[in-house]
Amino acid sequence: MTIPDFSVLVWIIITSFAGGILSVSLAAIFALNLRTAWIPMLVSYAIGAMLGAVFLEILPHAFERAASIQSISATLLLGLLLFFVLEKLVIWRHCHGDHCEVHALHTEANCPDAINFDKSGDGTAKFRAVTSTAPSIKQSHQHTHSHHDSGRSGMMIMIGDTFHNFVDGVLIAAAFLVDVKLGMVTALAIISHEIPQEVGDFLILLHSGYTKKQAFIFNLVSSLATLLGGLIAYFALQYVMSWIPYILGLAAASMIYVAVADLIPSLHKRTELKATLSQVLLISLGISTIWIAHILIE
Repeated sequence: MTIPDFSVLVWIIITSFAGGILSVSLAAIFALNLRTAWIPMLVSYAIGAMLGAVFLEILPHAFERAASIQSISATLLLGLLLFFVLEKLVIWRHCHGDHCEVHALHTEANCPDAINFDKSGDGTAKFRAVTSTAPSIKQSHQHTHSHHDSGRSGMMIMIGDTFHNFVDGVLIAAAFLVDVKLGMVTALAIISHEIPQEVGDFLILLHSGYTKKQAFIFNLVSSLATLLGGLIAYFALQYVMSWIPYILGLAAASMIYVAVADLIPSLHKRTELKATLSQVLLISLGISTIWIAHILIE
């Protein structure tokens, strides 16, 4: 089916814009209607959905399109280091002098060795002075930690999702430039596999301290990268297509980093068997959702 180039551009704009909005809206309907008490528990599902998207969708496509597997592995490794540095910058930005001192005092108050090895002879006085302020220190530390977390995993997941959405726009444009029917099928497939991942993104943002309104707006803005990718690909496809494997590698790195460095450690705070089993089950459910969506699309 051959149509004029201008019509192809219109199709790319409509499907890229509508696809991003539709996938975010459908995910929001599910995620934003959940009970607040369920969100920490469903973070396990979000971890599974992210890791499933990375290892079942993103990396296989990146390896398939790359000139060499080593180049994508290097991009993935560089991406993990990049997001580690980015997270450090976010923490430093919020770590004012008083907060950092509070963190140090909180550590000291919970470290018996600091008293046992006090050779000045006034260990008891030091113990009383520190422990008398421990409750307020602990509260301040918890507030600071919450403030850090809201900027950390939330920012990381938005960066990774924006990369991924950009690539989706490029793929939609590439398909439409071949054939309109292929473009329609590709857009539908992308919307379908984005929904479970967007649900996971919503859950992570809510878990990180963002309000439902903020989570929706951030995901909506991130989805506009699909339109941007489609437009750039239409005008410079031969150049953009060569970037795709490396953009996918960076998107995968961000998702792996958020899942492994920020979210999985929070699951270890609950050590009881029942909680562990539910976490494993929900992670498996998240992975299965992506796998089933992949099978249905294929």
